[in-house]
Amino acid sequence: MNVIIETDRLLLRLFETGDAALLYELNKDPEVTLYTGDPLRDITHAQEVLEQVILPQYALYHHGRWAVHLKPGLEFIGWCGLKYIPERDEVDLGYRFKKSAWGRGYATESADATIRYGFEKLGLRRIIGRAMPGNLGSLKVLEKCGMKFIGEEIVEEHLAMTYEILNGNY
Repeated sequence: MNVIIETDRLLLRLFETGDAALLYELNKDPEVTLYTGDPLRDITHAQEVLEQVILPQYALYHHGRWAVHLKPGLEFIGWCGLKYIPERDEVDLGYRFKKSAWGRGYATESADATIRYGFEKLGLRRIIGRAMPGNLGSLKVLEKCGMKFIGEEIVEEHLAMTYEILNGNY
């Protein structure tokens, strides 16, 4: 297990090629993907996303979406991490968790640690976060992590509330 970040309760690690089933199980709950606009069709699609989207970020940018596990039993509960979006030239904070992990502070804990990692280890100058207007839980996480609302915009055909945090303001 290649752990990138450790918090009091969580381990964030690199995804591996054999993790498609974890992603598929997470994404097959319609409540989990209600505000994401990107459910996975099947295990083959999950493997494609893993190999074509998630894993290449590690090699290209030295960051990406990371698998999140509870300590000490190492139960997989979701993912959190950074994603470079070349067409917008920005680094996006994202997270997604199983419904059983909602309301326990895991998203905030992992997102906060990810922002810190982005600024302290990667030297990023700016990190953005987006959520659809109805996704109140996700919007609260962005705010709890110190991100500031900068406006609404259409991203990938969805209305998004955009937040940012600048290195030095963290």
